Amino acid sequence: MKPNLPRGLTRAALAAATVMGLSGAAQAKQLTFALSSVGLSYPFASAIAKGFREAGDKVGARTIVLDARGEVQKQANDIQDLITEKVDGIVIMPLDSTVAVRWVDHAAAAGIPVVSVGSEIGDPNKRPIKDVYPKLVALATQDEVAAGEAAGRVAATLLPKGKVAKIAVIEGKAGFPEVQQRREGFENALKAAGAKYDIVASQPGDWTAEKGESACQNILQSNPGVDLFFAESDDMVVGCARAVRDAGSDAKLIGMGGSKLAISAIKSGEVTATVCYKPENLGALAFDALYDDVTGKKVRKAAFLTYDTPAVTRANVSECVPQW
Repeated sequence: MKPNLPRGLTRAALAAATVMGLSGAAQAKQLTFALSSVGLSYPFASAIAKGFREAGDKVGARTIVLDARGEVQKQANDIQDLITEKVDGIVIMPLDSTVAVRWVDHAAAAGIPVVSVGSEIGDPNKRPIKDVYPKLVALATQDEVAAGEAAGRVAATLLPKGKVAKIAVIEGKAGFPEVQQRREGFENALKAAGAKYDIVASQPGDWTAEKGESACQNILQSNPGVDLFFAESDDMVVGCARAVRDAGSDAKLIGMGGSKLAISAIKSGEVTATVCYKPENLGALAFDALYDDVTGKKVRKAAFLTYDTPAVTRANVSECVPQW
């Protein structure tokens, strides 16, 4: 029984009472929802938090956003505090998807519904992204494999003809399932297009422009003939663009995320393409799923919630309005 509901009142009954205008006791208590973020210094995560807060404001709910600052142990402590405080629902943007299974289990045992946002819960090597962890209300995220495929389809049109193209991959930080999923989709699309290529190098850029630039510098020193860089985030592709320019390379650059910096770089010709993500929409999607479940408006179980993530080049750059 959720602590915010009067004794004997189920979520479904609350929904019916709300429609009939009879839910006074239940509505008298302001609902409290929390978001545990990987780190608000990341622009993408900050935009998710913005969408989460704004969705809460629309329905008069109290929202709490906790910043894990990139530390798994801090995120674990934050979530335990939320469980102790008996908030009405928790959205988790997990730093470590495998470790996060325990957090969801603890919340579920306490009767607190959980939605994961931006990343799945569970070992990505064993659980496909759409196989949502069963103790979640929902997973609200990009279909990372499909997004990687969008990047791969663009890449296939950019590779030189008549030779085996050299591709380098700048990966995100270890432990994030997106690292594997985006690359999987990227290579799926290249193979489907019949592209002839070799992945000549792959290095982590840890999602940051600085480390993305460093990774590309290292790769260009040992592989100056790289034809295309696929960076698994826009921050990394913007950093990589600096390395490519400084090295005098003609390599094409594809990122992922639809950030303000990447969209600007596409317009100026420094970056070739990206995939358009909308993190504010994602934060709102996660909040709405949790709110609907708690109020009984729509009770979900392990639902996969997503949105379209089209590829963007200079030809259609106006179609992606950046949110981060």
